[in-house]
Order: sequence, then structure tokens, then C-alpha cells
Amino acid sequence: MGKPTGFKEYEREVVPYRDPLARLKDFGEIFTEPTVEHLTIQGARCMDCGVPFCQSESGCPIDNLIPEWNDHVYKGRWRDALDRLHKTNNFPEFTGRVCPAPCEGSCVLGVIEPPVTIKNIENAIVDRGFAEGWIEPAPPVARTGKRVAVVGSGPAGLSAAAQLNKVGHEVTVFERSDRIGGLLMYGIPGMKLAKGVVQRRVNLLKKEGVRFVTSVHVGRSEDFPPGHMNRIMEERGCVIEYLDPNQLLKEFDALLLATGATQPFDPVAKCPGRELGGIHQAMEFLTRNTKSLLDSELADEAYLSAHNKDVIVIGGGDTGADCIGTSLRHGCQSVVNFELLDKPPAERAAGNPWPEWPRIFRIDYSHAEAEVRFGADPRQYHLLTKAFLDDGAGRVCGVRTVEVDWSTPGERAPFSEVAGSEKEWPADLILLATGFVGPEKSVGEMLGLEIQNPRGNWETFAAEGGSFATSVEGVFAAGDCRRGQSLVVWAINEGRGAARAVDLFLMGKSELPAPG
Repeated sequence: MGKPTGFKEYEREVVPYRDPLARLKDFGEIFTEPTVEHLTIQGARCMDCGVPFCQSESGCPIDNLIPEWNDHVYKGRWRDALDRLHKTNNFPEFTGRVCPAPCEGSCVLGVIEPPVTIKNIENAIVDRGFAEGWIEPAPPVARTGKRVAVVGSGPAGLSAAAQLNKVGHEVTVFERSDRIGGLLMYGIPGMKLAKGVVQRRVNLLKKEGVRFVTSVHVGRSEDFPPGHMNRIMEERGCVIEYLDPNQLLKEFDALLLATGATQPFDPVAKCPGRELGGIHQAMEFLTRNTKSLLDSELADEAYLSAHNKDVIVIGGGDTGADCIGTSLRHGCQSVVNFELLDKPPAERAAGNPWPEWPRIFRIDYSHAEAEVRFGADPRQYHLLTKAFLDDGAGRVCGVRTVEVDWSTPGERAPFSEVAGSEKEWPADLILLATGFVGPEKSVGEMLGLEIQNPRGNWETFAAEGGSFATSVEGVFAAGDCRRGQSLVVWAINEGRGAARAVDLFLMGKSELPAPG
């Protein structure tokens, strides 16, 4: 805990973002630098709650020792706070920036008062650790002689690689993109996660002995639809090597698949006009933008520009918000965000009790930016897309929608369409931020893996949580390719758990911690 009476004396005060008008002029991180005094006061609010739900599964899947490092920050013991933070989390600089903080939703103080600013404190601890030079390479003292291949360099793959390397295994991470990091590098815009922050951790892992191989796709070339990252790379003259996963299984003692859930869900696939030009998956839009920024600061123009366009983003969540923020920075003419669900309530509903994640109305960074730029929140609720309109030259020029009523189920849906509510919206660029349905399947097919269907139309690699072992001996799966689309903190949990499982398989025992 922090100060015994701190939660009664101090109010919650989050670290503010940069001014919206200023940050709209660049792709730099939206965050500001907090003062030590600010963080000390916020750490003081951590109460002696008895059972810290913030570090339970409902709060933190990787069991972060949150009350302990809050207390250290309150008492000025920053180095101790960093040690406690790294004890459970390989990459707090990622979670401190992009995790939605379910820990705060489960904070016991949140029952009666606004919760502790856990995410702000976490991020400040690790940033200070790097600034002070406390975070240094720590290669293993000895090697086991065992070799592990990890396919995918997102948070699950990187956390598994870090843990396996820590106990002395020789780890090689295969990434099909030209840079390491997976969605951390290309799927999350630099406004929320600067790419130098990702590269800083990758460089540290390299110095600790992890080997990274880029531009290598484990699977078949036909995996790549138009707009896929590897299609983008091929368009730009990048050479991509293709590997059969069975070859990796022969060359390495164990194979861990951490390929993510990259097959997009397309709920408008059957809508008239879906084939029109100007309709793109959100990840193509975000990936092209980040790659162009990294390669040339957008000078190569190898991105999907929203400049002077009427943009419609279909689907909410973090990805939808990132599409809005990127479009605004391009200088779009307008931006509207369609959400199928009703507007969330301002406070928890009766069916959403603490310590569940509070499903309430929130204003993300890009929603505030759109309001400053255009005078209104860009989100429009309970809208169903019915058709895309043709400009006569094969490109989209608008969208036809209908309002839906969630209180009255229809014959084939949990909602009914509202008669007379049809509307047409102008649009030059449509971005589909509608989620994912599972991993690309060729690597599983080539290995002969069993597939599981945990969420209806989702298909993932079958592997039990805990063992992470697939139906093929020596092959393991972790992260979104195993559990389905989820949070970065769950990916880290999965990677750490899979590392322990692989270590047990190779050595018969393991000193690596088992995540909760």
C-alpha cells in the first residue's frame, strides 16, 4: 500500500496527454512527462485493501505486484519498484502505454472512488529505469545446448523468447516483416507506442543472446491477400524467404508458434459494393502508414492517404480509434466512426459489477482530437452497414446504413432494423476495424495441427492452456493464435507460460514462473 490515508486525501489525477491541436501535427507519442510529486501522490492512493484484485486474473493476467511497486514509488524507492515490475512483466513499457488497464477496473478503491492510476505509474517506473541506466542486458550465465524456434515477434513471441533465453536455451525468432515487433511495431501507431521504444527492447534482447531473423515467412506464399504486410513488402522490392515449419521442427529441439490472429473478420463481405476501390482493412491502413513513416517520414507516399477525404471507420475499439487518429493526422476532410452497439452507459450497469472490466463510455485520444478538429465526437452508434455506393468509376463514394434496435431481437440477429432510419453517408475511404477470426492456417496445415473453435466462428491452434502443447510433439502455441484476439497483457502471459512449458519439455523441470 501507499499512504494509509492517501485514498481519502488525494483525488485521482491521470497524467495528461499533449494538447490535441499540437499532437495532431505529428505522429509523436501523445504522452507528457509526469513529475515525481504527481506520481508520489498517486502512488499514495493505493490502499490497504487486504485482497488486491488488481493483480488477480480479472485485473492483471500476468499477476503484476501492483501494490508493492505503488508503495515503492510512494516511498521514493524507484529501483525497487522497477525490480518488482520486471519480476512479472518482461515489457512494462508496452503495457504501460497500450494495455487498457483491466487492473484499474478491478482496483478495490474503484468500488467507492476513482481507482489508482496504475497504468501511469507502471509506465513511469520503466521509463525511469531506462533513463537512469538501470535496465541493462543480462545474458544467461550458461547455455543448455537446446535450440528453440519462435515464429512471430509480437508480445507473445518476444516474452517467450526472453524467458527461454534467460534459462540458457538458444532462441531464434522468425519474423516475416522487415522489422521485429509484430503488431507492436506495425499495428499500433507511433502516437501510442513509439517505435524507438519497441526497438530499444529488441536491441536489449539481442545483446542478451536472442537471435532475430526478419523477412522470413514460415508457411506458404498464398497466405497473403492484397494489402497484407508481406504483399506490401513485395510491392516495394523486399525479398521474402519462405520456410516449411517441418524444416524448423527438424533443426530445432522445440518450435513455438506465436503468429497472432491475423485473419480479419469482414462482417460486410456480402454487402453490395464491397468490391469497390477505397475499402480497406484497418491493419492495411495502419501498417502502410507506419512503414512509410519509418522508411521515409511518409515522403515515399507508399501509404493509404486520408488527406482531404471523407473517412468512415466501421468498428470501434482501439483499432478504430487508431484509424481515426491516423486519418486526422493525414488531414482528412471528415471522419465518422460506425459502431453497431448502443452507446455505453456513463456508469457501470447492473449486469456489469465490480471487479469486471467496466463497460462504460470512454473518450479515447483520437475521439478528443476529432472533437477539437470538427466539433463533435466521431462515433455514431447502433448503425448497421447495408451497402457501399459506387461513384460510377469503380470507387466507393458513400455508405448506406440503417439504425438497429437492440431491445427487439430480429429473426436472424439479436437486434431489429428500425424502419425508416436508412441514411447515406459520403465517403472516399472506408476502413474496416472489425477484429480478427484467428491465425492464418497454412503453418498449422503444413504441420498437421489440430484446430479448435473456442468462440463460434473463431479457429485457433488447439493447445491447452498450461501445457501450450499442440497435437504435434515438440510444437507449442501461444498468444492470439491459441486463445484468439486478445490484449497485449494476455499475449505476455501466454508467452511466459509457453516458455515454461517448452522448458519443461526440454529439461524435465523448469525454474521459470508459472503465470496465474
